[in-house]
Amino acid sequence: MSARPRIRDIVADPILALMLALGFSSGLPFLLVLGTQALRLAEAKVPIAEIGLISWVGLCYSLKFLWAPVIDSVDVPWLGRALGRRRAWLLAAQIGVAGGLVALAFADPARSLSGLIVRAAITAFFAATQDVVIDGWRIDSAPTERQGIMAATSNFGYRLGMLAAGAGALYIADFFSWRTAYLAMAALMLVGMIAGLLSPRLPERARETDVSFAAKFIEPVADLWRRYGPLLAAILLLVALYRLPDFLSGVMANPLYIDLGFSKSQIATMSKLYGVWIGIVGAFAGGFAITRIGLMPALLIGGIAAAASHLCLALLAANGKSLALLALSVSAENFAGNFAGAALIAYMSSLTSPAYAASQYALLSSLFALIGKFLGGLSGFAVKQIGFASFFASTSTIGLPVAALCLLLWARQGKTARQPQPEVAE
Repeated sequence: MSARPRIRDIVADPILALMLALGFSSGLPFLLVLGTQALRLAEAKVPIAEIGLISWVGLCYSLKFLWAPVIDSVDVPWLGRALGRRRAWLLAAQIGVAGGLVALAFADPARSLSGLIVRAAITAFFAATQDVVIDGWRIDSAPTERQGIMAATSNFGYRLGMLAAGAGALYIADFFSWRTAYLAMAALMLVGMIAGLLSPRLPERARETDVSFAAKFIEPVADLWRRYGPLLAAILLLVALYRLPDFLSGVMANPLYIDLGFSKSQIATMSKLYGVWIGIVGAFAGGFAITRIGLMPALLIGGIAAAASHLCLALLAANGKSLALLALSVSAENFAGNFAGAALIAYMSSLTSPAYAASQYALLSSLFALIGKFLGGLSGFAVKQIGFASFFASTSTIGLPVAALCLLLWARQGKTARQPQPEVAE
């Protein structure tokens, strides 16, 4: 058995610096098509129910498993030969994200909401494609015992990207305009482009070359079934439910803040600036917990805490505008949500087979977002019917089935092991 890697050895690894930058590039567009976008729409007086429905552009993140096998097995013309498959797809996706953000900069929700939706959907498609490539790169770049710190570093970078897209974009929009904010965010995609070009060219995994195109989609799922059997149903249900509270709050939290009368600068400072740093602490706490108490205990704690944090949002909604309650809500939600996020990333990574890393991780991460994105689109109707306080109180109960599934899998999944796959040079 190999020795556990020392902390100073991990920190000194240049792969972590690249992971940080790629995590930033991954987190940057997310809020710009969802959370920050929702605040932009709320300020433009778009009805709350429509804001919820517009969040369905985020379904691109949930459907990325449909084209992930293409990324795993098909080269980008010319770029694939010059840069390698992973890096070529990464650069193509990042260029698409930057172009989409420029297009969103010139959108006007007050005059043409449909035009904004189309541009947001295109941006989300390229952002989801970028995530497929980055997730596959992360899994291939480090052994299993380092996936916890890789997940925490990725989450750190992701939160820095969200900091720029949240607080940064809001400050720029408050002092200049939404157009300037989105153009500035498009320029920041250069961080990920440079990191992608600097990343090492990893060896390709061995795959059958004579299988049909349809088999490229079926085989990653079949591999999961061969290794986990009927237990796979419980695994998939846990993945689908685990981050559901965060997706619901991601759509409705900003409209709640606007409804309570907080300014863009107040929201940026508390929710997008302070909250991101609390989230970063939570992510590293999750990564540390995995190394100290184990993956399944950390997964259980994170799932319960993330759902329970919604009670603070319910308290804020019930009591009205209060900076103290806003700080409490932001602290609880960001710490618990990012603790849970780090645990889930490490858990899903542990489920993948090296030969199908990108495809299987895309399938799992798509699944955990699918229900959340779909119900998030309907959340505006729920708030319209029962109000913000009752809505967030009800979402906190999701922690109950999540805890039950964690305990079941903790007891049943210990005998399951990942099967190594052969590698070949590119």
